[in-house]
Amino acid sequence: MSWFIRKEKGINTPTEMKREAPDGLWYQCPNCKKIMHSREHKLNAYTCVHCNYHEKIGSDAYFALLFDDGAFTELDANMTSADPLKFVDTKPYPERVKASIAKTNLKDAVRSAYGKMNDLDVTVACMDFNFIGGSMGSVVGEKIARAIDHSLKTRTPFLMISRSGGARMMEAGYSLMQMAKTSAKLALLANEKIPYVSLLTDPTTGGVTASFAMLGDFNIAEPGALIGFAGPRVIRETIGKNLPEGFQSAEFVLEHGFLDFIVDRKDLKEKLTALFKMLQ
Repeated sequence: MSWFIRKEKGINTPTEMKREAPDGLWYQCPNCKKIMHSREHKLNAYTCVHCNYHEKIGSDAYFALLFDDGAFTELDANMTSADPLKFVDTKPYPERVKASIAKTNLKDAVRSAYGKMNDLDVTVACMDFNFIGGSMGSVVGEKIARAIDHSLKTRTPFLMISRSGGARMMEAGYSLMQMAKTSAKLALLANEKIPYVSLLTDPTTGGVTASFAMLGDFNIAEPGALIGFAGPRVIRETIGKNLPEGFQSAEFVLEHGFLDFIVDRKDLKEKLTALFKMLQ
């Protein structure tokens, strides 16, 4: 005999409580597909605890990793692109820039700053791929040039963190001029014997690779980073041949003499500090 009788119809009583996980609580590695807690992933310098896959990160994360206590002073923070060519593709260039600023909360594809790294004064410029594919326009070139000027003035080592799809087509010749300008500024740095280390991250391609990214006293890279001038598909179609296994990976580039060494992001701060002290 039942202890009670349900007289009302249409009443549903759930037997299990469904628990919703907050967004962003878990991270799934795109390489090994394994899942880890987002906090664990962040504490591991945004690398997979299972396979060591290096997640793509931006200037915010690099500055937090490298500067002591995440404290730094940003240089030229409000510099933004003009529209010298009145360029229009699917939308006018100024609209594209405004949309990227709103989406990324960045002013352009590079940020520069100075501060202390293990008590060593350094100047750092870091590219952000999320802003129009990390493309190099006049603002990128000018901010890097001014960061080098700051390094010259203060005689502090300069670190360039590159992550770019190449030159910004919307600025055409103005963009290509930045290759020569940044290279000339780096020559001044070399004349003063101030250390310059170039860190290439995934991906570093196009005019960035063909200029400042490959001009370091030491050129280093993160594991698995794509490094090249043209993309693999373009090269394959141009030469009409299949490319070697792992072509344009950091490991392949290192093997063929274009890099000095590969550094795990978790060891980056210590390795850079030791390298700068050695060069000084």
